[in-house]
Amino acid sequence: MKIFNIYKNIKGFVRINSYGIKFNSMIQDEAQRKVKIITFFEKHGLNATLDAFNVSKSSIYLWRQILKENNGKMEALNNKSRRPHRIRKRIVPEEIKRFIIDTRYGRGKIGKVKISRMLKDEKIAIISGSTAGRMISDLKRKNMLKDGQGIKFSINGKTGKIREKPINKRKKQRRKDYIPEKAGNLLQLDTITKFINGVKRYVITAIDLKSDFAFAYGYERLNSANAKDFFIKLKKVCPFEIERVQTDNGLEFEKYFRQYMEKTKVIHYHNYPRSPKMNAYIERFNRTIQEEFMNANLWLMKYDVERFNEKLMDYLVWYNTKRPRWSLDLISPLKYLINHCGFSNMYWTYTCHSMLLLIV
Repeated sequence: MKIFNIYKNIKGFVRINSYGIKFNSMIQDEAQRKVKIITFFEKHGLNATLDAFNVSKSSIYLWRQILKENNGKMEALNNKSRRPHRIRKRIVPEEIKRFIIDTRYGRGKIGKVKISRMLKDEKIAIISGSTAGRMISDLKRKNMLKDGQGIKFSINGKTGKIREKPINKRKKQRRKDYIPEKAGNLLQLDTITKFINGVKRYVITAIDLKSDFAFAYGYERLNSANAKDFFIKLKKVCPFEIERVQTDNGLEFEKYFRQYMEKTKVIHYHNYPRSPKMNAYIERFNRTIQEEFMNANLWLMKYDVERFNEKLMDYLVWYNTKRPRWSLDLISPLKYLINHCGFSNMYWTYTCHSMLLLIV
């Protein structure tokens, strides 16, 4: 069935219609009833109005006065809020306050209903779960409740003492709808972890979203210092300036790595938690590098990381200069940079030379 819009090509209809909807929502039904009573009063007099409507004389004269003072605007007769200016403040008894604080300290989020039941079992007070929830909210607003959130607990292996350390949460910058326009605008970084006969080895990877230029490097340990070292190497081999990077929330991308990003003024985007699809480009590259190189060199990766990185550089030179990419119409990343981004042929030699220098 074909649907016709009868208001199509009528200039100004949408604007007038929206004004009408807004006007109707501004004037309440009660205000319209008051205007109707005032109109009836003006036409038929006071006695007839009192008989016809269940209102007082003072109300009629008050509504007329309000309408006159507001130049006949009907919305002035809308019902006003009857909320009292001074409201009763909730007072949490000291015994209940102390019980809630002691119960939740270091034990995480014990719910309001359970708190209510425990108060009853301890014969301290009989309150509902909703009341207990409001009391918990009051204590949080006053910064009197420490329930394990924002606190990291650790135990000393020698002394057995439990230590607590506050966790300072910071607001992380998200990529949102940003789309890179040229090479270097945005690179995604990630880490591949391999278990080889009980031994862990790590490869940090990176890929440029516009040109598919990729880089990777293997490490025996995973920490922010190695992530920083990886980014320094990445800058050396990239034929373009890096403006933004996008990573997950792994600890390797904190502290030294984050400090280096701030020092070099590179914008650092974080993924939302449990959202690997936000790093789709690097996840696909991780699969490619594992299938084409890492799985065939696991023994070398376990026993000789330095030699593993030498062979990895040879693979990356081939990947960036020779290997066709479907996303680039079956040309290599460096050929794409030369053909579509105005890069010189010298970058071909520069990239190969830079990667080979990393293994010297």
